[in-house]
Amino acid sequence: MKQLFVSLLLLGAFLHALAQCTVPASEFQLEGDYLLAGLFDIHHDSSTVKQDRPEAIDCSSKEFIPSSYRRFQLMRFSVEEINNSTKLLPNVSLGYEIFDHCSDIHNFPGILKLLSVDGLIQPWGDPHKNLSKVMAVVGTYTSTQALTVAPLFMMDLIPMVSYGAATSVLSIKEIFPSFLRTVHPNKDVIEVIFNIVQHFNWHWVAFLNIDDDYGNDGRDLFIKRIKDTEICLAYTKGLKQHMNHSKIFKQIEAQRIGIIIVFAPEWTAEALIESAIQLNVTKKVWIAGDAWSLNKELPKKKGIQNIGTVIGVSEPQVTIPGFMDFISSSKSQNYCEKAEQNTFCNQVCNCSSLSAEEILAVDPSFNFPVYSAVHAIAHALHNALQCESDRCKGNITVHPHMVLAELKKSNFTLLNQSVTFDENGDPNFGSYSIVFWNQSGDAEEIGICHFHPKFNFFINDTKIQWYTKKEAPTSLCSPECEEGHEKILHGIHQCCFDCEICSTGTYINKTENPYECVNCKETEWSTAGSTSCTLRVVEYVPFTDSGAILIMVGAWALVGLTLAMSVLFAINYNTPVVRSAGGPMCFLILGCLSLCSLSVFFYFGKPTTSFCILRFLPFLLFYTVCLACFVVRSFQIVYIFKIAAKFPKLHSLWIKYHGQWLVITVAFVTQALLLLFSITFAPPKPYNETLYPDKIILGCDINLKAFIGPVVLLLSLCFLCFIFSYMGKDLPKNYNEAKAITFCLLLLILTWIIFATEHLLYRGKYIQTLNALTILFSLYCFLLWYFLPKCYIILFQSYKNTQEYFQGLLQNYTKTISQ
Repeated sequence: MKQLFVSLLLLGAFLHALAQCTVPASEFQLEGDYLLAGLFDIHHDSSTVKQDRPEAIDCSSKEFIPSSYRRFQLMRFSVEEINNSTKLLPNVSLGYEIFDHCSDIHNFPGILKLLSVDGLIQPWGDPHKNLSKVMAVVGTYTSTQALTVAPLFMMDLIPMVSYGAATSVLSIKEIFPSFLRTVHPNKDVIEVIFNIVQHFNWHWVAFLNIDDDYGNDGRDLFIKRIKDTEICLAYTKGLKQHMNHSKIFKQIEAQRIGIIIVFAPEWTAEALIESAIQLNVTKKVWIAGDAWSLNKELPKKKGIQNIGTVIGVSEPQVTIPGFMDFISSSKSQNYCEKAEQNTFCNQVCNCSSLSAEEILAVDPSFNFPVYSAVHAIAHALHNALQCESDRCKGNITVHPHMVLAELKKSNFTLLNQSVTFDENGDPNFGSYSIVFWNQSGDAEEIGICHFHPKFNFFINDTKIQWYTKKEAPTSLCSPECEEGHEKILHGIHQCCFDCEICSTGTYINKTENPYECVNCKETEWSTAGSTSCTLRVVEYVPFTDSGAILIMVGAWALVGLTLAMSVLFAINYNTPVVRSAGGPMCFLILGCLSLCSLSVFFYFGKPTTSFCILRFLPFLLFYTVCLACFVVRSFQIVYIFKIAAKFPKLHSLWIKYHGQWLVITVAFVTQALLLLFSITFAPPKPYNETLYPDKIILGCDINLKAFIGPVVLLLSLCFLCFIFSYMGKDLPKNYNEAKAITFCLLLLILTWIIFATEHLLYRGKYIQTLNALTILFSLYCFLLWYFLPKCYIILFQSYKNTQEYFQGLLQNYTKTISQ
């Protein structure tokens, strides 16, 4: 009986021992020689309730963030690991004071406690005395939290090493001199996102960001990065914790956007994705920022596969040795629920119900940045204390600014990574993984992006299972234009355009400017819808052209005929026919006709400046003399038969001063001066006729304004000649040179009318041949229809070339007039 009683007493004592809970030290505090501060948002205050009176925030009553709690535990583990090490800080212990920083703007009691000395803060005190025991701060997680509290630590140059605050402004050392971070700044994450979008050739994207410093900075960096690229930001919206997402998705659907970038922390992204599932948003590609790409709950939610494909950017998942054992050990004890009731504000978690497995299963994002932040501070202390292998010097008083100086010089290896910082306090180490949420609900690594020592980006496309079940989906505002089409923008986005084919003579170079068809060079041509130009065929009439040969033969024949007629007229100089044809003036006309023919030869061959001048000069100058001779000859005939009797004195003056030669000389000199002026100031020059798209016609360009004087003089002489010759149409037959001149002038006018018409209708290379032919025909008009009949009478009708015959004609004309 006694033995039974003793056994019952022992059993009761054992059961009582089992029932007793362990009362541990606070997880938020640890004594040590040097104190580190930790700021972790274990809870998140998402309330939008406006306060009407000052009220301290109770973080433990807010939404619990398991991933932040894991980071909190990682700092505790890191300090314990360092304290257990005999190499990093021998004979020196680290302590910590950690606060649950659940709000951006309401967590100042904890910050002020860190800065206080014996419960007091004296801003007016000596900066080197009465300093806080805090050597450095690990945190905060969000950018807004960092921007809120950082100035308080910057005041005394207390190092603040953030593991999650990524906004760009924190890199400005003039504002944040003692701020460093072990997480990459936003520009690096945006660079990875940009490369993903560019890799899959997506042009039409939406960017949804949390409406705070972190998200707005990311949006601004993305807009700046896609400038002058083919990527267009179709839609952007700032996200809040409690908002109606249906309007956002309606806008995205209305604009047919297939790619949605979500740049937000996990609690904001979770609300957005859950709304997408509920609203049945489908067929989208979601690009997750590093703050939620490794989320463990969302990939396993019901209906997540319906929203499309999720690709994310994440910190590489690094296994930290000993952390799993630390969590398992700390959670295996039976803690009392009220163990932390007497601790400072927001140093209570009430997380005793959370198992080790649950902690280890949550999102591991930013774990290595926490781990490396604590170790960076420890290495800085190691250098500041001048530690050796077995001990640190105890006679050195370390201040926060000394730790800051050593932090900036950090250069140590941690888990095979070389930890260093650049001049802005940003990390010179680490990389990013590209992950894909697979069918199993896991974030599968499909690519990597390195920033150091040089940028390297890689994605294994074959690992991605697209919602299309085929190739990567497209996201375009407008389908790409076909080859040879330019983009005509409509709206403000360069991705929205209509396609218009490039016209003949233009081409499109998509690599340089896809929005404008470029004109081909003068020596090139293209068909409609071309992407390049082809050299034009250069055309002109060579001397070897059959038409050119015939015309030149005709010109030489004209010279021969004029020479033969001149000889014939010289032999029969004193006969009535030669005298009535003009006498000595005939030789001048025939000589000028020969000289005019020189112009014909310069219409062939490749044009030069001298060729262009000689095309016009001989003809305009010597044809003027010819027409002046015919004007004088027509006037003399009409005057002798119709005017001389009425104005005898005028006739005597005409004879006395050699009026005919005076008129011819004046016409010649005037034309020579006009031509000299025109050629001096605006000479004809070679010209490339580009009327035809595929060829260049080499010709001569004449300035009509400069040559208006010579042309008007020539036309005036032609007009006077026609008037005088027409007046003498009823004169005696053998004296009626006026009729012949009138006929020649009609042929001349008709010839140039035909040429002008042809010039309007046809601008090919043979227009030069036609021009030469027109000039040659202009010369033959007078040669054949004025001089050839005279030659015929001299050679074959000699009886008409007698004085008696001419006298008979004059008598008959006189009788006719008298009747």
